[in-house]
Amino acid sequence: VIQVPDPLVARMKQAAEAAYPRECCGLLIGRQQGGGDFTVTETAASRNVAEGDRKDRFEVDPQVRFDVMRRLEGGPEKIIGHYHSHPDHAGEPSATDFEMAFEPEMVWLIVAVDNGLAQRPRAHIVDMAAGGFREIELRTYP
Repeated sequence: VIQVPDPLVARMKQAAEAAYPRECCGLLIGRQQGGGDFTVTETAASRNVAEGDRKDRFEVDPQVRFDVMRRLEGGPEKIIGHYHSHPDHAGEPSATDFEMAFEPEMVWLIVAVDNGLAQRPRAHIVDMAAGGFREIELRTYP
């Protein structure tokens, strides 16, 4: 289970719509509880610095990640995942996403965007045993 406050979901959806027809991206910051549950407490938006066509790939700006890591150092929160959008594609990880899954402990939150309108995000984690991703429940709260 991953818990995300409604205002952060709204912010990610706005970013996905603003970037359309390209992918938006950013980092998920929060805590991982026992049992594998996650709570997102903030997001850090990033430019999509992927090379080539950003309609089907993303890369978080390394400087954004470095700055967030430095700010969080020694505290209870950490980078627990990232979000990105899928313009005119389902909110499930693609083969390209799996190729880029270098950190299997990270949550992948994906916002599908249909004809410019962002849908409810879906969350996934890497399941190395299955050779892909598995969806986890996304709960939102005020």
